[in-house]
Parts: sequence; C-alpha cells; structure tokens
Amino acid sequence: MAVFETHTSSPEETIQIAELLGKLVQEQDVLLLEGDLGAGKTTFTKGLAKGLGVKRVVNSPTFNIIKEYKGRIPLYHMDVYRLEESDEDLGFDEYFYGNGVTVVEWAHLIQDYLPEQVLKISLFHEGDGNRKMVLQPVGERYIELCKELFNHESIGY
Repeated sequence: MAVFETHTSSPEETIQIAELLGKLVQEQDVLLLEGDLGAGKTTFTKGLAKGLGVKRVVNSPTFNIIKEYKGRIPLYHMDVYRLEESDEDLGFDEYFYGNGVTVVEWAHLIQDYLPEQVLKISLFHEGDGNRKMVLQPVGERYIELCKELFNHESIGY
C-alpha cells in the first residue's frame, strides 16, 4: 500500500495542504480522518472546505454527527466519535455515494459502513506545534489523488 507523509509546523500549513486537496477532490470521494486528539482533524476539514469554495464557518459536528456545507460540490463532514457504542446506520451510503465529498472523523468507529476505497488521513502531534500527516490511499483513484497533491511544489514527502 502506498503511503504519503508530510509535516506541518502550523495550523495554516495544515489548512494549505487541505485546501489544495479540496481543489482536487471529486463527487463520492471519502476521506477518513484519524489521529491524536487536537492534532488538526477539524483544522484539516476547514482547509478542505476552503478549497471547495465553502463560505460558511466549518466547525466540528460533534453534537450533530453530520454537517453539510455548500461549495463547488457539497461537503459532508461527519464526526462519529459519539457513535462508538452504537450500531445505528445513519444512512451513511447516501453521503458516501452521493454528489459530494465526505470527511469522516474517527472513521474506525463505523468501519463496517465505509466504502472499500477511501483516503485515510492520520494526523499526529510531533511536539512544538509540529504535526505529522500520513495519507494512505486505498484504491487507484486515491493513489492518483495523492500523487497529484504531492506533486505540488509546496508539499514534499
């Protein structure tokens, strides 16, 4: 499995990378966000939304589970942390196979509902405000997406 890794030293750098990705994603793309608490999952989603042209303020959907935003394509932002002890299907397929891009924070908690092909993005603290970002594409679409993203001169791996 291909793995792409980069490092950021500020929330602005995380937003910049995610914004580039937001310009590349397509309908039915599914991005899974995992990693340390406070490592930048929601910050990443804010950057992705910016790249999609979303005008609304993006924040964590912790109490709503799913928030929808309008951009060049819809953004479906899920935080499934509170579903840890639930087997409830909230109609995930309607989002995964709909007309937008889906971002799922804490995706391992709904593993059984996820599509086979996804882009896993993990964010980790490295100290002094630095973060490590690891992208693991599952499927040819996501391998090509990562190659395109990492071919940009501002990102290295």
